[in-house]
Amino acid sequence: MTDLVLPPGYTTRPVQARDIAALHALIQACERQLLGYAESDADEIRAVLGRPGLDPASDTVLVTGPDGTVAAWAWVNRRSDADVHPAHRGRGIGTGLLDWIELRAGAAVISQTVPDGDHAATRLLRSHGWTPMVTSWQLAIAFDEPPAPDAPDGIALRPFQPGDEHDAYTVLEDAFDEWQQRRKSYEEWAMLTVGRDTFDPARSVIATAGGQIVGVLLALDLPGIADGYIERLAVRADHRGRGLAQALLRACFAACHAAGRRSCVVWTHSDTGALGVYERAGMTVRRSSTVYRSP
Repeated sequence: MTDLVLPPGYTTRPVQARDIAALHALIQACERQLLGYAESDADEIRAVLGRPGLDPASDTVLVTGPDGTVAAWAWVNRRSDADVHPAHRGRGIGTGLLDWIELRAGAAVISQTVPDGDHAATRLLRSHGWTPMVTSWQLAIAFDEPPAPDAPDGIALRPFQPGDEHDAYTVLEDAFDEWQQRRKSYEEWAMLTVGRDTFDPARSVIATAGGQIVGVLLALDLPGIADGYIERLAVRADHRGRGLAQALLRACFAACHAAGRRSCVVWTHSDTGALGVYERAGMTVRRSSTVYRSP
C-alpha cells in the first residue's frame, strides 16, 4: 500500500472479512452526514469482497486513523468506490484514495457512482478528468391505500417462494443484458439479491403465465429506513407492453402497506429506459447520482 499518500499517523492495509462491521459503520456515518439517515446494509460490502476477479489483497485498501479506528476505504474492480469518514475529511485522504484507484486500474477504464448531493466528491472526480456517463435516480411513492394489484389476463401474481431463485435469475439477467456490460454468474447475482440477509421474499413478487415465471420484482427489508425497497424488476421480453410491470409494482406496494410501510423506493438509471415505468406507477424522483468514467 506504499502507493497511497496519506497524512502523518494514518496507516493502510487490505480489507479483510473481519472489517465488514467497521466498514458498514463507516458507510452509514457517510450516509447520515449526506442524507440525514443510513440506508446501506453489510451484505453490500460482502458482495463487493466477493466480486469475481477482485483480489482483496491488491484491489482493496483500508485506512486507519492515528487512534486506530477505520477512517476510509476504497476498492477497484472494473468499478470503484471510496468512502472517507466525515471526521477525517479535509486532509487529502479522498485525493489519495482516488490516486490509488487510478494507479491500481492502470489503463483500464473504470466507473464510480457519486451522489449528486456529494459536491466535494463530484469536484474531485471532475478535477481528475472523470466524465459523466449515466444518471441514476431514486424514485419514491407514498401511499395511504395502494391501488389493487390487478394482473393482465392469463397472469398470476404471488410472493417469491423457495425454488424460484434460478428462474428469477434468468428473467432478470436476460432483461438486464439489454444494457449491462457483463452478465453476472448465478453466484454473483445471488450475493446481490436473494442471498442477502435483507432479502424480503414476502414483499417480492413473481408473475407466472402457463406455469412459467415471466416477471420478477425483488424487494429488500433494509434496516433503519421507513421505505419499502425494490431491488430489481424485470418482465420477460415476450410479455412486455401488457402492463405487467405496473401490476408487479402495485403488488409490491400492497405487500409493503400490509407490513406497515407507507412508502416505497427504487433505483433506476438512464441506460435502462425504465424511468417512465416507475413514473406511470406514481413514483417521483427523490434524488439522483451520476456514474462517472475514468479518463
